[in-house]
Amino acid sequence: MSALRIGIDIGGTFTDAALVDGETGAIRVVKVLTTPEDPAQGFMAALERGLAECQATGRDVAAVVHATTVATNAIIEGKTARVGMLVTRGFRDILEIGRQIRSRLYDVHLQKPAPLVPRRFSLEVTERLDHEGRVLQPLDLDEVRQAARRLRHEGVEAVVVCLLHSYLNPAHERAVAEIVRAELPDVFLSVSSDVCPEYREYLRASTTAVNAAVMPIVSRYVDALESRLHALGAVAPFYVMQSNGGVMTSSSAKARPVYMVESGPAAGVIAAGAIAAPYGYKNVMSFDMGGTTAKVGLIQDGQLRLSTEIEV
Repeated sequence: MSALRIGIDIGGTFTDAALVDGETGAIRVVKVLTTPEDPAQGFMAALERGLAECQATGRDVAAVVHATTVATNAIIEGKTARVGMLVTRGFRDILEIGRQIRSRLYDVHLQKPAPLVPRRFSLEVTERLDHEGRVLQPLDLDEVRQAARRLRHEGVEAVVVCLLHSYLNPAHERAVAEIVRAELPDVFLSVSSDVCPEYREYLRASTTAVNAAVMPIVSRYVDALESRLHALGAVAPFYVMQSNGGVMTSSSAKARPVYMVESGPAAGVIAAGAIAAPYGYKNVMSFDMGGTTAKVGLIQDGQLRLSTEIEV
């Protein structure tokens, strides 16, 4: 048996695996039921069935690429981690205020979604940078320690660090992160200058908060997959699909799971384009109906339509 390249997608109802023979190009597709209580179980069931049908073993696997809605579903179903946040003094309500943009502008009864970080877990620290990244007010390290200890007392599972203008100068955020790691060594840490080093503090904060909210879930999930793959003898590279259509290593997925929130829809629209291209179809719409969510993608004039913002 020649090396197999394997793609596995987990949805709300079904888990699908495609095994591609590296020598002949032959493709075998396997579909099993998703196991919501332990998605890794469905992943391995699809993989093991596919290998059995191909008369192969884990040692025949050359690479595994995985697209999943695990992070997306956790957000939609409200099954995210308990998250705390450290922000520049005066910006405690950054997630509450947002950008004052409402989906239904004239609906006075519109209820905004609850932020991923409750206000009582959003703590301020004294520091300030200007719009060019110059220090206006030094970071108060004692305040950071006190805030970190309060979050530890509150039992948070993950901590967001998002300070004003840190995309230009991450020094204060890195100092805060160092203290948080010392005070809360067992929590997950999401630092905005690492996750989303871009201007506009709300978008940076919300992206970093999403990252923190799903870090424990995705990390445990990916760890379980890697452990079971190794037990099967499959020590080949393991990649996770990103929302931009590319892939990242499993270690990157655990550190920046926000990048994989829309990995399922991205994989779907890329596949739709690959199927349509040989027939000359330049305007294509992909539709992916899952057990929890439904996703739509658009290809116009042969080009994937891209967006720099998403809302889940």
